[in-house]
Amino acid sequence: MKRIEALAPLSRDHHQSLILAQLLMLEAPEYKGMPTTPLDKAQYAFDLYNQKIKSHFEKEELLLKKVRSQHDDLEPIIDEIFQEHLMLTKIFISLPGASELEAKLDVLGHLLSKHIRKEERVLFPQIQETCSQELLNEIHDLTH
Repeated sequence: MKRIEALAPLSRDHHQSLILAQLLMLEAPEYKGMPTTPLDKAQYAFDLYNQKIKSHFEKEELLLKKVRSQHDDLEPIIDEIFQEHLMLTKIFISLPGASELEAKLDVLGHLLSKHIRKEERVLFPQIQETCSQELLNEIHDLTH
């Protein structure tokens, strides 16, 4: 499904986060110009969370609060996304000084990938199909 303009900025953000998710997984190949050691990957993930992902989550949560108030049928997926944001945030902020770093990065990579794919394949299509044009215009204002 083609992404509507109201959700397009969030989808574009997902691209960089999917690359991060792949980088963090144990079976990840080396990416040119990207960190290669677990410690460097952890620092990169922590920095990216603080510079971009945290504000991305905040934008999504504003959008979800707006949509939730208009469409009760989206409630289960919205609850899941909020819970996943909390879980991912806890992992990101625990990275500095973490023990068993490779395993933690692998878990984070898999969870982040799964989360983004859920938003792209389930949440965003449901929003596009159920929301009025007026609500989509309000979402546009939140995401741009």
